[in-house]
Amino acid sequence: MLFDTIAAISTPRGEGGIGIVRISGNHALEILGKIFRPKSKKVIGDLKNFSINYGHLYDGENLIDEVLVSVMKAPNTYTKEDMVEINCHGGFVITEKVLETVLKNGARLSESGEFTRRAFLNGRLDLTQAEAVMDIIHGKTEKSVSLSLEQLRGDLKEQIEHLKKLVLDVAAHINVVLDYPEEGIDDPLPENLVDNLKEVMDTTDALIKSYDKGKMIKEGIKTAIVGKPNVGKSSILNSVLKEERAIVTHVAGTTRDVIEEVVNLKGIPLVLVDTAGIRKTDDLVENIGVEKSKKLIESADLILFVVDGSRPLDDEDMRIHEAIKAEKVIGILNKIDIRKDIDLSPLTKINKWLEISAIKNQGIDEMEEEIYKHIIEENVEDSSQKITITNIRHKSALEKTKQSVENIFETIENGLPMDLMAVDIKGALDSLSEVTGEISSEDLLDHIFSNFCVGK
Repeated sequence: MLFDTIAAISTPRGEGGIGIVRISGNHALEILGKIFRPKSKKVIGDLKNFSINYGHLYDGENLIDEVLVSVMKAPNTYTKEDMVEINCHGGFVITEKVLETVLKNGARLSESGEFTRRAFLNGRLDLTQAEAVMDIIHGKTEKSVSLSLEQLRGDLKEQIEHLKKLVLDVAAHINVVLDYPEEGIDDPLPENLVDNLKEVMDTTDALIKSYDKGKMIKEGIKTAIVGKPNVGKSSILNSVLKEERAIVTHVAGTTRDVIEEVVNLKGIPLVLVDTAGIRKTDDLVENIGVEKSKKLIESADLILFVVDGSRPLDDEDMRIHEAIKAEKVIGILNKIDIRKDIDLSPLTKINKWLEISAIKNQGIDEMEEEIYKHIIEENVEDSSQKITITNIRHKSALEKTKQSVENIFETIENGLPMDLMAVDIKGALDSLSEVTGEISSEDLLDHIFSNFCVGK
């Protein structure tokens, strides 16, 4: 199966100026020779590497399309195999017909992520770089894409390889001591090798701590806008989005379900969730929305607790206040354009109030700035670590590395025999190799690459 020649449409399906059908494998050029007639009349095998060739595509004697064909020969390609990309006219009919013709002439339809999987299996990418390809495709902001590009460039891979070398130096010393006792090498590790282990410990610890920041930049901060009905939650959502996304009326209970939108807040994806107003109601549909709102209060990373500045606090405000956690809430006093003198002191979980008028667009910029400051203070750990990890798989493997090194230091401190270190040295090396994919199960690879589109 690995040696099959595969093909897929690599552009989004639908109407468009250009569609691309990608082919990879030992028979890519042979298949191209059956269906492509270059304007230059050249034999397919004589087409230059990394060349773009104009001509026509045929199914037998039936003209399919006027195309540009990119020819890329192994090993200097994305998959390290011969590759062909057929640039045809976009649209459902043409691209599907081109793919159908390629498959009819010897290719197999690729599985999800199979091009990138081949790049990994053929040594073109390590697993962190392969994962970065997917993260780039799904990046929500420039900052998240920038982190993924650093990973694709190999920054994390190089860091892991450096850590492995440090551990291997320790492993080599231990093996000499254990295998050649007649050499009379003292049991304790030399100072330079202890320093190696300290560097591994410090670096893995910094990488692990960087995950919260990386996750925040990659996935965003789920921010629930909560409050009783008709306090202006939907108006706040619309003001931040700068569009009329949610229906706004003076009728309480208009929002009956949660509305979720993503806004780019200085490079951080802010996942704003406009919740149904929380109150007691006999309306079945509205009550479902209220229950969803209560669950969101539990799961949200940040809560914007909205209070109506034109009305005194009531039992509904207090019930919501009781449900929220003080460490992840920002108080929003809305409707300051018609504000009355109200007592906010009972809301003891709110340390600071932001005063806005969503309907008049007053204080929205200041609110966004305060939200950003809160996110940074709560989620970004100060660290000199330049590389930021964004993948829970990497964090989990590095935690195992750190634990193995901690075990080694414990063995040293307790004066235990050096052969006890060997198990933890292997554990540290194995977990570092998990990060880059040198040690990986077929199930893990299936899981990772199944998230890719077919043409990637």
